[in-house]
Amino acid sequence: MRSVKILGAGSIGNHLAHGCRERGWAVTMVDRDPAALERTRESIYPSRYGAFDPGIRLSEPSAVAAEDFDLVILGTPPDTHLPLALEVLSTRPPRVLLIEKPLCPPGRRGCAELLARAEAAGTRVLVGYNHRLTRHTRIAEQWLAEGGLGEITTLRAQFREHWGGIFAAHPWLAGPAETYLGFTERGGGALGEHSHAINIFQHFARLAGLGRITQLSAALDEVTADGAAYDRIAQLSVVTESGHLGFIAQDVVTRPAEKWLRLQGSEGFLEWQVNATPGCDRVLEQREDGFIREESVAKSRPDDFRGEIAHLEALLEDPKLDSPLDLTVGLETMAVIDAALEASRSGRSVRVDYALAS
Repeated sequence: MRSVKILGAGSIGNHLAHGCRERGWAVTMVDRDPAALERTRESIYPSRYGAFDPGIRLSEPSAVAAEDFDLVILGTPPDTHLPLALEVLSTRPPRVLLIEKPLCPPGRRGCAELLARAEAAGTRVLVGYNHRLTRHTRIAEQWLAEGGLGEITTLRAQFREHWGGIFAAHPWLAGPAETYLGFTERGGGALGEHSHAINIFQHFARLAGLGRITQLSAALDEVTADGAAYDRIAQLSVVTESGHLGFIAQDVVTRPAEKWLRLQGSEGFLEWQVNATPGCDRVLEQREDGFIREESVAKSRPDDFRGEIAHLEALLEDPKLDSPLDLTVGLETMAVIDAALEASRSGRSVRVDYALAS
């Protein structure tokens, strides 16, 4: 039986605990706050899944510090990710370490050490951009590979979603200032919290042969209010290695949410959409010759994570498998976040620097 330790008993920790338990794995959820463990047992998990699973062990960190696990998941705030990851890799490294997105706060300080320590420990490190592994993403990948769009001309992606839903899932938080979400510099705000848009843009840009983002200009609507300091809207105009132009938008103000990507080609387009209708993701392809196909994928909230958990199981069997969640991919997303902050605050277009300071 696989053994999993999840650090952080908040919303994402509960989602991933449930996904791991569906596969029969032994799950230990760890949090330094006893109130967080109590919320998991009495409120969060039962409200989502009907009843608390007694197969989940709830623990404070010190009680399991001497134990080894196959998989460790960091579901804590982004500004804790690197210190915790470095500690895990230095003490009892697992076979696989999954870090929830975004990888870290802006700046990537400590990331070079993380790469080096992961290699020394022989641990596969991933970043949890789970939308890369959903069923409708696999369908979109297959359709794109069939080549019916002609020459790709542009790519656009957006994750626009009011963060009221996040706070509804965390009712113990009174507002943005009580969490990392309310601070861009801690990995929150639209740029960090909804960085799925940057990441899924990067995913399909690679598959379409457009290469990495090399240059961008950005406009961020930065807010300082009620003790918080965050970007509520982030808009990025980007250029890829192939010279193609693209656009990425993320915000915490749009409702209903718009989570969407469109690849435009000379002979048609491909659209990828999360929650196109309640309980359904969607892929749509339409060509100039009149060819149209559309597939809606019924899903529940746990389905958003099942592809990710299945992928983790495959990596536990063979840690050398290619992974769309690889640490290097998460680092590339952070490089774009850093460049967007620089571009918006300087008022100029900037090159994306993928190098890490040692």
